[in-house]
Amino acid sequence: MSTMRFTIIDGSGATSFVAPPHALKMLTAACSKGAADHVELLRRAEEFDPALFGDLIGVLTGNAAADDASDRDSEAPTAADGIAPFRVVDEATRRRSLEPARYGLVVFNLPARRIVQVQNSYHDLLRSDRGRLRRDGRPVRAYYRYALPDDWSIVP
Repeated sequence: MSTMRFTIIDGSGATSFVAPPHALKMLTAACSKGAADHVELLRRAEEFDPALFGDLIGVLTGNAAADDASDRDSEAPTAADGIAPFRVVDEATRRRSLEPARYGLVVFNLPARRIVQVQNSYHDLLRSDRGRLRRDGRPVRAYYRYALPDDWSIVP
């Protein structure tokens, strides 16, 4: 399966997950609409691919509850296989969040308003572009467009 690792940094820390590489444009389009945290970013991206981002939101919302329970028990959750979405809570998960998947690794730093393409062998990420909408995980004959505001940067 074609995959790319995405790590989202927000005011509460970082979240990392592996998804199909077409999610790159969708997450960038969601950034163009503004988002304060990883959940809001995924909710904005959900309109482009409800199946993919709806599932991610569900898992990450469940992980937030697991993080709270883990904090009470003094045991940090880990991402055993690196494929399931996870919160970065220690050095091991931080290292895992920076390991590229097959098509690379892109970090979305929401407070800094910066998208860092650590490794991107999928597609050139543009400040403005269009992408194909998906329904039930499949592309449809409709497109979305986005344009990042001037205060956002894409590196490199």
